Amino acid sequence: MIYSKIAGTGRYLPERIMTNADLEKIVDTSDEWIRTRTGVERRHVATEDQLTSDLCVEAAKNAIEDAGITAEDIDLIVVGTTSPDLIFPNIATIIQEKLGIHGCPAFSIEAACTGFIYALTTTDKFIRAGETKCALVIGAEIITKLIDWTDRATCVLFGDGAGAVIVKPADEPGIISTHLGADGKYKELLYYPVGVSKDLYKAGVGDSRIIMSGNEVFKVAVRTLGNVATIALEANGIDKDDLDWLIPHQANLRIIQATAKRLGLPMEKVIVTVQDHGNTSAASVPLALDVAVRDGRIKRGQLILMEAFGGGFTWGSVLMRF
Repeated sequence: MIYSKIAGTGRYLPERIMTNADLEKIVDTSDEWIRTRTGVERRHVATEDQLTSDLCVEAAKNAIEDAGITAEDIDLIVVGTTSPDLIFPNIATIIQEKLGIHGCPAFSIEAACTGFIYALTTTDKFIRAGETKCALVIGAEIITKLIDWTDRATCVLFGDGAGAVIVKPADEPGIISTHLGADGKYKELLYYPVGVSKDLYKAGVGDSRIIMSGNEVFKVAVRTLGNVATIALEANGIDKDDLDWLIPHQANLRIIQATAKRLGLPMEKVIVTVQDHGNTSAASVPLALDVAVRDGRIKRGQLILMEAFGGGFTWGSVLMRF
């Protein structure tokens, strides 16, 4: 039986940091208002000439180094993002070229904030089928280029970044199980109103923005994140007390706290980075994973549950032994 395991992690964040105090100067808000409602204190913001692929490449290099491999060892690239450089070619091929890799499959998945979980799940299937020996999986966003900086309901939430992992075959489960879901009936609660076949030719730069119904998203997110975590644990006969860490999507501190409460998990077992990164959409889970690996909290052999929830709505979880 072939299983898959994460062999290395990496992250990259743009150098520019925008604090809540900086936001006070451009929109009607305050540091206290942002912190009490979202938990966000600062976020990294890409420069005008930075591309999502640029962030991905740096995160990938860090993961490659951590795994002790070379770029030439990689035989699959899967990227979760909702903010690619171009409509086509897909961003994974752009990353592939920048890393000097040639010939292997390379594709991207758009599942909003759940993009990394979808990408990692897909990669797990490739490895279990014996099709892949060394995969690069990335979750990345430059989401700040999609927001309206005059809309305090959304501009205070988001930040940019990329997280990457190297995934390889294993004789024993690293990734124990994955669970994905989606329901398009909620699409009007969180969306971007312009696309290739809808009004793109009419829209000028900066004319569109993320549209979100915050209270409704909160309610569905907490319920869904609790459910998808419970499904993962019950499917494997694992008690929540056996978990070493929960790594949730870093959307909002209140959502994270409510999800932990719903699961009966103490916050001491939850990895939280939203205060430093904001909501980085598809990048948030791999960013949080790398932070906790490198600061020593997450250790080899520990049982970890990663989960995310995003526009669509989409959701998913990955239960793994690191």
